[in-house]
Amino acid sequence: MRLLKLLSVTLLAGAVLAAIAILPSRLCFKDAESYAFFTGNTSKNFSEVTADGEADAIRLTIGALSGECAFYTSLDLDGLLKSVNGEIVFVEEYEGSVNYYCKANLPYSVSLYGEEINLHVCYRSDGVKVASPIIFGGY
Repeated sequence: MRLLKLLSVTLLAGAVLAAIAILPSRLCFKDAESYAFFTGNTSKNFSEVTADGEADAIRLTIGALSGECAFYTSLDLDGLLKSVNGEIVFVEEYEGSVNYYCKANLPYSVSLYGEEINLHVCYRSDGVKVASPIIFGGY
């Protein structure tokens, strides 16, 4: 009986370790002042989940993620691109903002103007929003 209990505990521990290994191991962006997650794959079923606390822990409670978003008061674009092995594909300027659409080593992507984009960086006077694949819901 004792052997059966020990075997059960060992198998359970192995299953937990396997689940942790399968789950994505990191957030897309580090040291953000605020963080949000995107779910859904169409505008009809889209939702944004704001991480008020520990973003790593909140990420584990969300089902099918379709993106991540971080806010910074300032950000070094070259440093970010280097950290995710990214390159700028195109830039759009609007009144009050500059948007960089990039290819990078990040898990989410969308097709935009015929290009695969998985990093969107938007600079505005009040800060910088960074998302993979793109900023959903406006900024």
